[in-house]
Amino acid sequence: MLKQRAQLCPTDGGKRHTVNIFDIIGPVMIGPSSSHTAGAVRLGRVANKMMDGRRPERVDITLSGSFARTYKGHGTDRALLAGILGFHSWDAEIRDALDIAKQRGLNYSFECRDIPGAHPNTALIRCVMPDGEVTEVTGASVGGGNIRVDEVNGMRVDFNGDYSTILVLHLDRPGVIADVTQLMRNQYPDANIANFRLSRRERGGMSVMTIEIDGVATESMAADLRNVDNVVNALLIKRL
Repeated sequence: MLKQRAQLCPTDGGKRHTVNIFDIIGPVMIGPSSSHTAGAVRLGRVANKMMDGRRPERVDITLSGSFARTYKGHGTDRALLAGILGFHSWDAEIRDALDIAKQRGLNYSFECRDIPGAHPNTALIRCVMPDGEVTEVTGASVGGGNIRVDEVNGMRVDFNGDYSTILVLHLDRPGVIADVTQLMRNQYPDANIANFRLSRRERGGMSVMTIEIDGVATESMAADLRNVDNVVNALLIKRL
């Protein structure tokens, strides 16, 4: 596994900056574009993880900004569908993702519409399950195959898939955050919280914790968190 880091010495007083080599050479991927293809696959994979192993009946994708204007030429449509189907950015199946989706009975549509205030490479992915349940993910490909997830089911979040992430949907009640973090500390002491963010629509309403974890996170952790008082659901999105 490559672990090399490049030491760059620009004309800034001789300061040295450590840069991951993958920030320079980019991700392993099927082309043509890291932003429009590799990043799009990763966004699709977030939606795939959100469905927790279930298969959608229909997927409706809204493309904004440069995604909307160049998606066919850069293969963004195929890349997003490939990720939703569970493929990686280096899988050759990306090229045939449209046909594979049809073979699997997945109905899909693409709409081009600028989303106000969104990053230029933004996609809103709406997955409809056979029972009518809807899962929505809004995110952006920010360059070099990297992504940023902005919303899940209409709730503001902020994660990039570089860590295993647990989304905890809960009622905004005193003590819930303490109960969640205490459970993780007591039952999963090796799971270090790298980042923690809270989003809520209104005081006392539905809220979501975004917990990014160093190291391995397990399905049992999400299952245990679902049993915490006032927690509605907890979903693990493993490192992409």
